[in-house]
Amino acid sequence: MKKVLFASTALIATASVAAAEVKFSGYGRFGLGYLEDRTGTVTNIATTTTTASGATATQANVATDETILVSRFRLNIDGIAETDGGVRFEGRVRLQADENASTGEANSAGLNGARFSVIFGGLRVDAGNVAGSFDNLANYYGSEPGLESFIGQYSGVDYSFLGYSSTGSGSNAVFFQYAVGDFAFGASYDQRTFALNGVADSADRWDISATYTFGNVTAAIAYGETSAIGNAVAKQSLAVLTLGAEFGDFSGTLFVADDDVVNQQRNGTAYGLSAAYNVGSATTLTFAYGDGSADDDLQQYGIGVIYDLGGGVSLRGGIGQQERGLSTTGSQLRADFGAQFNF
Repeated sequence: MKKVLFASTALIATASVAAAEVKFSGYGRFGLGYLEDRTGTVTNIATTTTTASGATATQANVATDETILVSRFRLNIDGIAETDGGVRFEGRVRLQADENASTGEANSAGLNGARFSVIFGGLRVDAGNVAGSFDNLANYYGSEPGLESFIGQYSGVDYSFLGYSSTGSGSNAVFFQYAVGDFAFGASYDQRTFALNGVADSADRWDISATYTFGNVTAAIAYGETSAIGNAVAKQSLAVLTLGAEFGDFSGTLFVADDDVVNQQRNGTAYGLSAAYNVGSATTLTFAYGDGSADDDLQQYGIGVIYDLGGGVSLRGGIGQQERGLSTTGSQLRADFGAQFNF
């Protein structure tokens, strides 16, 4: 009787495992990164001295080189289950470790906040640590040169939209998307928390998007708002239009946005473009330019190269310039080079 019971229990456990799936995916990258006059080059290191009253801590300053070892390890862990009716349930957490760009030292890996998804046909609903409509918008990021993707056509945007957090808990939010044929519609909602005079307060943040693909061209538009908090924080908004197209070995994107933020010196129109061209079967050249009309927008431009070694491994690098409009330090040259492997 015990043998029968044990066999039945094992069968039930096996069936339970078979009904679900756990997947692992991600990538690693490492190499050298250069940033002219790297900001935050001074880090405080506590040194301990002993006095008659006990141990006290003092601070010493250590400068960081402009060239540092850059790295990232990212592991996505996805739990997946599907009902008999075809409704798919997913949960994801991400384990990620990056270098500290200010000090050049390595950071420890840690799990981020969980994202939960329900998917059926063209309908998708995400909850928890989610990406909103802008973060999911087609061609928002375009081609980003460099091992670290450090140049972006969106650099002139200063509005803080809902984005997926790889290393933190993220916003506890909801994202909705429905796709049918060549058309897709998305929307998200969350509450941003502010600290005003030592008192926590929150503001509603929402966004919507629409995407349409015709032939080799994709057009996308999105609009979002963060509500005002009394007279302390004004309403903020962002509107974005993107266009992307592919012509054989060439692909390109155009980006235009209008953002209204608290900092009046960063309000205005943001614009940019990016491109990628397959020179051969293994080599791709990339380019991106981003800027804005506001006095203190961030301008970026640069080029990059990707050489595919096969098996998910590639050599990548880029070089470019960046400058904040009202910065007193002027423009900064930035470059990197290294390897990336996907798994």
